[in-house]
Amino acid sequence: RGHLAALLTIVIWGTTFISTKVLLVDFLPVEILFIRFMMGFLALLAVCPRRLQGVTRRQEGLFALAGLCGVCLYYLLENIALSYSTASNVGVLVGISPFLTALLARIVLGESLHPGFFVGFVCAMSGIICIAVNSNAVLQLNPLGDVLALLAALTWAFYSILTRKIGDYGYNTLQVTRRIFCCCLLYTSDA
Repeated sequence: RGHLAALLTIVIWGTTFISTKVLLVDFLPVEILFIRFMMGFLALLAVCPRRLQGVTRRQEGLFALAGLCGVCLYYLLENIALSYSTASNVGVLVGISPFLTALLARIVLGESLHPGFFVGFVCAMSGIICIAVNSNAVLQLNPLGDVLALLAALTWAFYSILTRKIGDYGYNTLQVTRRIFCCCLLYTSDA
């Protein structure tokens, strides 16, 4: 069941690049961001209506940072990148976020990087590039969109480190995710 859930997640996540590209015809990037996370927040509220208890100010700050990095900035940068670049380019470029996360974990958390990680990263990126760029197409570089996609990947790396720290607190995952989504909604409600 876990593998099927992971496969479903991959399919859904993979279609978001194309879906967002289509939505950008009628919506601004920030509008897509707000609607997406309002739907997510409401779904999480329906599934787990209990309030998160016992959160300290420091922990609340980490939730706010996670909402800013992993939800607000990541998706906003990705959505804007899709305005300037192709869905294929953005998909490939944000695919480096696990690599950036590992490097950041090395710097911030002092974790070690093993040679197998680099081999796996090269294999994964090769597969992503092969899928994104078919034999008849040439990779189209769009500097602004591509840089925004790289920045999105970097903000996701920061989000990953923050959520790892938040996970150490032992709170319910659905409540934590809802709190992070709430922070994102607060950031984007004025935009």
